[in-house]
Amino acid sequence: MYDRIRKEEKMLRSEAEAMGHDAAAVDAKAARMSTDTTAPGLGLDGAAVLERCVSYYRGLHVTAALESMGVSVTNRFEVAERCGNKMFMTLRLNRRGVPTPRTHFAFSRDAAMEAAEGGDPGYPLVVKPVVGSWGRGVIPVGDRDTMDAILEMRELSDTPLDRIYYLQEMVERPPRDIRVITVGGRAIAAMYRESPDGGFKTNVALGAEPSPCRITGEIEDLAGKASEAVGGGILGVDMMEDRAGGGRLVVHEVNNTVEFRGLSSVTSRNIPREMVEFAASEAAA
Repeated sequence: MYDRIRKEEKMLRSEAEAMGHDAAAVDAKAARMSTDTTAPGLGLDGAAVLERCVSYYRGLHVTAALESMGVSVTNRFEVAERCGNKMFMTLRLNRRGVPTPRTHFAFSRDAAMEAAEGGDPGYPLVVKPVVGSWGRGVIPVGDRDTMDAILEMRELSDTPLDRIYYLQEMVERPPRDIRVITVGGRAIAAMYRESPDGGFKTNVALGAEPSPCRITGEIEDLAGKASEAVGGGILGVDMMEDRAGGGRLVVHEVNNTVEFRGLSSVTSRNIPREMVEFAASEAAA
């Protein structure tokens, strides 16, 4: 189930067909359902659905509708909801003892400015939208003028989510992070993502360079704990090496509909095959 065909969706369908499955790509934008719709009526009785929508809200609502019919969806609604909202995700990780960057939440302009100016977390910090992907809206902030500009932009757009402020400490790290893909709670592959020209953002979609990363015991343990904290499934766990903490790893994000074309280029693991196998096993359970 998709709303934009990317390389990942093509890889998943190709691998599913190679494994002998009857595979189909379904455009969520064309889907129509009602309270009377049934799984057999959609041709999904006994099917395994991989929800791959780019839109968080579209994917979340499609998942809710399908699960209400008894269709097996990977990832489950509760996992998608937690991972798609950075505040919900961070609270789950923190509650389960997963190390994360120190993060503050504010619910008004004044409270956000007070957190920034009061030294808790203070500058430098990172402001992130609570819902968003590909690094959009993630802004490093080093002074009051920059913070003022961000708050002003939020007031101009003034969507409901603009009133929720997610302020995170600036972790002193190398110009890279680590992306780990977990399937059923197991870390199956990992890569470093190095930002172009030593920049702040490390998204492959923005030009970051992937390179192989060996899955150490620390990475494996942390990825498993992060997966368990949000409810498991197929996830992308993003970690940073905290220099101030002696190089210890902290988890700064867990992704629901994880992209993997960059990681597939630097690992020998067949990532789409393992994803398809997991989704099929969930449907058969």
